[in-house]
Amino acid sequence: MSNAALGAYMEEELVSQPDVWLQAIAQAKAEQVLPADGERVAVVGCGTSWFMAQSYAAAREAAGKGVTDAFAASGAFLNHNSAGRQYDAVIAITRSGTTTEVIELLEALRGKVRTIALIGDVDSPVATLADAVVGLPYADEKSVVQTRFATTALVYLLSSLGIDLGDAVEQARPAVTEPVSRELVDAEQFTFLGTGWTIGLAHEAGLKMREAVQGWTESYPAMEYRHGPISIAAPGRVTWLFGEQPEGLDANMEATGALYINTGKHPLAELARVHRVTLERARARGLNPDLPRNLTRSVILDTTA
Repeated sequence: MSNAALGAYMEEELVSQPDVWLQAIAQAKAEQVLPADGERVAVVGCGTSWFMAQSYAAAREAAGKGVTDAFAASGAFLNHNSAGRQYDAVIAITRSGTTTEVIELLEALRGKVRTIALIGDVDSPVATLADAVVGLPYADEKSVVQTRFATTALVYLLSSLGIDLGDAVEQARPAVTEPVSRELVDAEQFTFLGTGWTIGLAHEAGLKMREAVQGWTESYPAMEYRHGPISIAAPGRVTWLFGEQPEGLDANMEATGALYINTGKHPLAELARVHRVTLERARARGLNPDLPRNLTRSVILDTTA
């Protein structure tokens, strides 16, 4: 397989993000499915979807819309038992709608708390388990490595908070097509940093690079970076910030010799750029992010054993 053919699905999907985001923005404005302001909300997902849940939870609380917590679906501490926290609604994010942990959680919550599912495959089992469904079939993907479904789900959720994402759309258009520098393709190591709602984006960027490139990648809240992790920064390595820069971090990074990326552009557009960088790094290593090592489109566990 030629390098150009590696990640063909991923390329098509990541490039489509700006236009797909516009569809999600319009859909969010037209629908009234999500919890009302003031309701206590838990948001759950697995892998990439968990990181999108983290971003939405932080953004909803920051917008003053109510208590919002994010959990991995496998470890959600919810009100389906006497020990769990009490919520008015639970939002589940799942591309495939077949992930075992999400299905089991929705089954346990049935009749006890209102549930809303954001899904790519609207014919999946989750569509029949949730009380309400936000269908995003136009964002579903063939590549195992997620790009547009995750960002589109987050765009829908952020738009529902009244957040204007026009800059994100316009800045993502060049980000998903621009050539990737040799310095980024050849870099030994990446660390992604975020602040507030962009911490989830940083974790997601790190996951993308690990999945597709099998590379050494880390992610942290930006204010935590100088509490130890900065020790790995060095020439030939990259530290990439999403969102607002903590005071003095640029000077700290200059002293390390690492490449420090802080463009000031919209964090979602920067995540789309990371998708492009990830694809080209995978291709340079002869890897296919459409079929990454040890991964499948959905994690379906055998719970009968």
